[in-house]
Amino acid sequence: MIRKFLIVALTASALLSSVVASAQQRRQVMLDKVVAVVGGSSILHSEVASYAKELTEQRRQMGYTSDRDPMTEALEMLMQQKLLYNQALIDSIEVNTSDISARIESYLQALIEQEGGIQALEAKEHMPIFNYREMLRQRYEEQTYAQAMQGDVVSRVTVVPGEVERFYNRIDKDSLPVIGEQYVYAQITKLPSSLKEAQQRTKERLLDMRERVITGKTKFSVLARMYSVDGSAIHGGEMEPMPSSAFVKPFADALEKLKPGQVSEIVETEFGFHIIELIDKKGDLYHCRHIVIRPTFTREELMQPARELDSIARLIRLDSISFEDAALRFSDDASSKQNGGIVSNHDILARQGVYDGARLTATRFLKEDFGLQGGKSLEDYAALMRLKVGEVSDSFQTTDLMGNQMSKIVKLVEIIPAHTASLVDDYIRLEEMALAEKQDKVFRKWLSEKIDGMYVYIDPEYRSDEFENKNWIK
Repeated sequence: MIRKFLIVALTASALLSSVVASAQQRRQVMLDKVVAVVGGSSILHSEVASYAKELTEQRRQMGYTSDRDPMTEALEMLMQQKLLYNQALIDSIEVNTSDISARIESYLQALIEQEGGIQALEAKEHMPIFNYREMLRQRYEEQTYAQAMQGDVVSRVTVVPGEVERFYNRIDKDSLPVIGEQYVYAQITKLPSSLKEAQQRTKERLLDMRERVITGKTKFSVLARMYSVDGSAIHGGEMEPMPSSAFVKPFADALEKLKPGQVSEIVETEFGFHIIELIDKKGDLYHCRHIVIRPTFTREELMQPARELDSIARLIRLDSISFEDAALRFSDDASSKQNGGIVSNHDILARQGVYDGARLTATRFLKEDFGLQGGKSLEDYAALMRLKVGEVSDSFQTTDLMGNQMSKIVKLVEIIPAHTASLVDDYIRLEEMALAEKQDKVFRKWLSEKIDGMYVYIDPEYRSDEFENKNWIK
């Protein structure tokens, strides 16, 4: 799989724990103080202490310990994030913050249930819920800008084959990375034959919603909260103002035709079917809200392709047809059916906008490549774990990257045992490592230059010669 290289100052879980601990420690105002300032952002002792505690706990769970003082390490990571955030504002880096509110609300709901109600949570944190929500929003937004800034710094860094080979040859052979067990598998997928009918039902639902909005019977925001499957639903479908280029093309094309207050016709994108309401437009920034829904199926509609695939699987097991021929004849997955059903990362590359993907195409998948982060479904992995090499699974239900429901059968083609990385067999993995190393060098150089040019103050008590970047001490 192709992974984007990002050095993230705070993981989401660490950030949330830091926020919670910081909120609790603010009750001890007399014991707290500003220990560092980067640009226009300050860092409190309580933030450093809570994040240091989180780092230590995370590493303990991973069986890893650091030789560095946790407080020093936490402070440097927080300063790096503050610098990235401030530089993002200076450089006018654009980010999509539309999902931040949904993430915050999901986290808050979990806390409210854990504490037994809003009043109990407010009593524990010694602040009204809206203050706590705003604090979380600021922290999440800062993290989003910081990640976008770092991504922008390394986005144009590339490696050529010669650099990958030099990277490989430079590594001590006893230090070469071990590639975990990998799986090569093939698939045959079937969408419900009633897809067109389901799409028509979806369009009719949206047309009814559009009519209710236009006639004034129901507010757009109310319908969005009730029916939209997007994270923006919690805010009535409203998204942050963004240029049209930030949206997928069909959505952007429809948006550009609207005047403030108008509601679009039905728009089909890879994410589903939408209706869009333009709130206002300032310069090239479009402020809009939308409702997106996807086709849904009855249980019988979902079981029909599953039964078809079980029949195909029986024929394959009886050697009446090969898996490769069956994939070509029956599979609905265009990217694999022409290749005997062999699964690749083509869909993930396309989702990431990598269209020159021939060199980057991979057909070997690690265990961690299955799931939300890796892009391949956990249902695939569960089916493969029940098979021996050459065996074909029964049908099972799953969804693709766009959330489309489907049935599938898979064949375990090969299991590649864990092994020391080889330039011939593991070129793509080594290319990822070489790229990550080069990006790290570029980022560290950029960071040093920005530290020199940005206001940085560190309380003398918290200055340390253990900082990885010595430029922090001015």
